Amino acid sequence: MIQAIIFDYGGTIDTNSVHWSEVLWEAYQQVGIPVSKEEFRASYVFAERALAKHPYIKPTHNFLDLLLIKCELETKDLTDRGVWKTMENERKVKSDAAARYCYEFVLTVLKTSRPVIVQLAELFPMVLVSNFYGNIETILADFHLQYFQHIVESAVVGVRKPDPKIYQLGIDALRTATGKTAEELPAEDILVVGDSFSKDIVPASQLGCQTVWVKGKGWGHEEVDENLPTHIIYNITELLEVIASSSSTKAITE
Repeated sequence: MIQAIIFDYGGTIDTNSVHWSEVLWEAYQQVGIPVSKEEFRASYVFAERALAKHPYIKPTHNFLDLLLIKCELETKDLTDRGVWKTMENERKVKSDAAARYCYEFVLTVLKTSRPVIVQLAELFPMVLVSNFYGNIETILADFHLQYFQHIVESAVVGVRKPDPKIYQLGIDALRTATGKTAEELPAEDILVVGDSFSKDIVPASQLGCQTVWVKGKGWGHEEVDENLPTHIIYNITELLEVIASSSSTKAITE
């Protein structure tokens, strides 16, 4: 039985299983930033670590704000390291163009993923569990995705995936939202949907949840066990088929 759903956000809802490094790399190519993928990846990691360490992202920043800051950190690192030799004005113009390319990419993806969220929200209580920067609620409002009973955001709760504790917080939030006990809403009746095998599927499985791995273009060659997820899909729209075909699924509203 599926009584409730926990969603990942980044890479699942906003890019439909494409890792954000791949989205940004495509943007770099589109706007003409002349660096190798290896050098880009180094700056991508640098920016992610900087965002985790310093409060560049404010709770009021929307997703375009976030992307502009992220691309600024990445491209500045590329020029600081001498990988991209260019004038500051050109760096700034292309950095902003890459951010805007990514923003438009997400707007396009949301035409596919938002209807799935809307439909499932009519049937199940849902919680969002995300490694994010403290501004996820602003982004959900910006993208008209306010369909979750509770948000568990790493920057707020102080726990990051793949630590199972962050998913346990999601399970606890669902029980609070539904007024159900652990016996009435066991982990095995909760479906976790995510794009990362190691950060979503593994920890959720350790807690006993059912899982749907939205498998796509990931970060690299991580070791996976395709027998671990309850289901594997390749597009978020397939989630509706998975749930509809499950004879043991029971909407919480019934």
